[in-house]
Amino acid sequence: MKPHILIVGTGSAGRRHAKNLSHLGAAVSCYDPREDRLVQVRQELPNSVGLYPSWDEVLSVSHPWDGVVIASPPSVHVDQAIAFMQRNVPVLLEKPIAPDLPSALRLEEITRLSQAQVLLGYTYRWWPPLVELRRRIQQEVVGPLRHARFVMSAHLADWHPWERYQDFFMAHRELGGGALLDESHFIDLMLWFFGMPEAISGRVEHLSSLEITTDDNVDVLAIYPNDFRVTIHLDLYGRPHEKSLTVVGEQGSLQCLFDPNRVQQASQPTGPWEVMNFSCERNDMFLSEAKEFLTLIRSRSESMTCSVEDGVKVLRCIEAIRLSTQQEQTVRLADICSKTNVY
Repeated sequence: MKPHILIVGTGSAGRRHAKNLSHLGAAVSCYDPREDRLVQVRQELPNSVGLYPSWDEVLSVSHPWDGVVIASPPSVHVDQAIAFMQRNVPVLLEKPIAPDLPSALRLEEITRLSQAQVLLGYTYRWWPPLVELRRRIQQEVVGPLRHARFVMSAHLADWHPWERYQDFFMAHRELGGGALLDESHFIDLMLWFFGMPEAISGRVEHLSSLEITTDDNVDVLAIYPNDFRVTIHLDLYGRPHEKSLTVVGEQGSLQCLFDPNRVQQASQPTGPWEVMNFSCERNDMFLSEAKEFLTLIRSRSESMTCSVEDGVKVLRCIEAIRLSTQQEQTVRLADICSKTNVY
């Protein structure tokens, strides 16, 4: 029998999840308070089981969902996820898990008390070039690490060309938009590669002329033991777009580029780079994530690629960056406790 999955939120991410899960053999229903988005889903997925414009209607459905995908704005992630976790329904939760650390800790506590599994959607963990980069880092192929540099620069108006960027949730602080939260992919990758830093210094700002109420520029310095440092730059105003990761060790450097998809390694002053190219497409990582979610539904496995605990670690770093911005000083991660909320 087909698993029946509910998609909560049918913006760009939600529709992608709906298409992928349908392609993988699941029955799909969708909730969104915007009728125009439900009309679009019906056009793209004419075989969808149900379309719900009312949250109360979703919660009153008598039959249980086999799984739920939460793809709504981050401001409502926790409440919506808990509504289904309390019904013991597995959840695929889009990142970030919450807009602030106290909300993330609330979800973590419910996860411990609930029998429901939550798979967190930091999708780059399923991206083959980054999996390869992590493998090489773990094998210490460039010797003791000294510096890693992560860059994400992409003009917000180019993200969803079919709508005004001012209408996109990314433009609104109250919905959980902005570079720091939405592109916390790169904070998660830092933690996935290197673990939790000892201290963080950062600045979260709005520098450009973008008509948004949230941040469009983030600069982070993460301090690790053994004389290792990580810098992260995120912005919503850059053209041409850039996504790249560079890891520098005492015996050479590693790079992961997103366009073209490749991992490369070099150890000499002028190269050459030893290049490993990948033919994967962006949707492949979402498909891999969806396959893992369907496996989790069938097996109720506790093993998963990205968990709520991972998401809480990201929010601890985010709160440290916010506190550093506010206090204009370096913040030790040990000082970030459950009562921290400076946003």
